[in-house]
Amino acid sequence: MNAQSAPAEAAPEPPQPAARALAAAWAYARRAPGTYLWLLALLGTTVVIRRMDPAFHDQFLRQRSTNLHQLSTDPVRVLIASAFWLDGGGWIVYFVVYNIFHVPAERWLGTWRWLTALTIAHVGATYISEGVLYWAIHQGRAPESAVNTLDVGVSYALAGIQGILFYRIGGPWRWVYLTGVLLWYGSALVHGRTFTDVGHFTATLLGLACYPLTRGRGERWDPIAWLRSRRRRSAHR
Repeated sequence: MNAQSAPAEAAPEPPQPAARALAAAWAYARRAPGTYLWLLALLGTTVVIRRMDPAFHDQFLRQRSTNLHQLSTDPVRVLIASAFWLDGGGWIVYFVVYNIFHVPAERWLGTWRWLTALTIAHVGATYISEGVLYWAIHQGRAPESAVNTLDVGVSYALAGIQGILFYRIGGPWRWVYLTGVLLWYGSALVHGRTFTDVGHFTATLLGLACYPLTRGRGERWDPIAWLRSRRRRSAHR
């Protein structure tokens, strides 16, 4: 009597599209953990703001603002807190912008160097712009009430990262990029001349001043070479 052969093991099922998408998203996000944790925090605070009583909205944010009053009484708290609240603009817009600038910067610099650069930009631009506002108040060019102005958001840190990314780009394209960034913030400064315009332009310069953080971070990125590489890969598929 012949022995019965053992049943063949079933071949493992290929991963479902949803599982593949989640795995790809996780692999992408974990290469820039600081950026995505920050975005997650901003999503939470955005939900809180949208559910808040509009009558309490400005008062709540003003207590977390890096204005002259708060900087003189509790600077560390407001410098940290102000970076986790959005004043204007939807979260989706920041999600896109963070993926364009913060994600490549964090992957290139590493999380700690990236965090150092954006902290320098955020803190430095805050104090310089508020110093300009302090001068304007004492010169009678701004009202006394400006000491309690509403000033929260992540834009100074973003401008600083946009500045330091100049060192990531190779060839003549880095100068095209830098010209675009300086024109963007410089034109706002010339036409707006507000303390936030001063802050954005200052943050960009502070990002450029962070060159020492970029040493030893690999070759520069050439957008033309990158496009050619993508085309070759597509042609071989």
